[in-house]
Amino acid sequence: MKMKIIISGGGTGGHIYPAISIADTLKKRNPDIEILFVGATGRMEMEKIPAAGYEIIGLPVAGLQRKFTFKNFAVPFKFIKSLNCAKKIIKDFAPNVVVGVGGYASAPILYAASNVGIATLIQEQNSYAGLTNKILAKKAKKICVAYSGMQKFFPSSKIILTGNPVRQDLFNVRILENEAYEYFNLDKSKKTLLVVGGSLGARTLNTVILKELNRINNNNIQLIWQTGKNYFTQAQNEVNYSALSNTKVFEFIYRMDLAFAAADIIISRAGAGTISELCIVAKPCILVPSPNVSEDHQTKNAMALVNEDAAVKIDDINAQNDLIDTVLQILSDEEKMAKLGNSISKLAMPNAAENIVDEILKLVVQ
Repeated sequence: MKMKIIISGGGTGGHIYPAISIADTLKKRNPDIEILFVGATGRMEMEKIPAAGYEIIGLPVAGLQRKFTFKNFAVPFKFIKSLNCAKKIIKDFAPNVVVGVGGYASAPILYAASNVGIATLIQEQNSYAGLTNKILAKKAKKICVAYSGMQKFFPSSKIILTGNPVRQDLFNVRILENEAYEYFNLDKSKKTLLVVGGSLGARTLNTVILKELNRINNNNIQLIWQTGKNYFTQAQNEVNYSALSNTKVFEFIYRMDLAFAAADIIISRAGAGTISELCIVAKPCILVPSPNVSEDHQTKNAMALVNEDAAVKIDDINAQNDLIDTVLQILSDEEKMAKLGNSISKLAMPNAAENIVDEILKLVVQ
């Protein structure tokens, strides 16, 4: 009988790319395995998962907005509708195991699976567990985590420390420098700053960089800047107007492996998936946690690195005044650069996808 796995979750690249990495590893282990993704209609996963070669079904599920909005009144009705859809998916596909990678999209399908006795596994990416996963954990067989100390959220008997899966192409960044300089048309003799605020962009990071473009250029620093869709046009217009040849602006960087390879220092938000990638890449980074996430989990993620002298954290509210000063200070201190790169490399968990797949396959044979 063919093995069947459902993987559910999404909303952001931080949930989607680890899910794809898990699926790819499952396929590598067993090419005949059948994998179905379940996401939320209208969200990023509905585009990214098919692009990676996998089938996905969208549910009409929606998450609660942090600020008051009438959209919140529709959330329970959408959940009930999504739960009914999820029950049908479970019946028709008949999976051996259902895997949740986080985000509200995973709730209906994992709930439906556990109610009919199908084994479920949760992958919690953050150092502070999300509400959805805390609820789903009660019936989950295994909970794969990326940080120690997660027993304050989950039963210790279910927890497996695996790390977060990352894109496989990031393991080769050290040998891609020459290709990266050519790809981005960069000068090897100059320092390169990479700014990435996540796949959707980050208002604070873009505002700071826009204001400081000339200062960055005047300090002979090359800039690779991923703006996200909403900020790209303004950024590109400013770069063109000021004729800043040292600055390369992208709505989305498809060759992130080359961007990491070219970077001497990285400015980033502190999503769990991003941090796991940064540990693999092992470059000095400045983390600016987003203040617009539940339970302020990005600050907690960042502090897990800061406490090991593996990154520098700047609060969002202080970024306007402190961010570029900090970049210049670190770039001028070779000893600090080396220490940050070395410390963050020690936190890498390169076998995370393999470890998670081990746990999934154990559930199949139980």
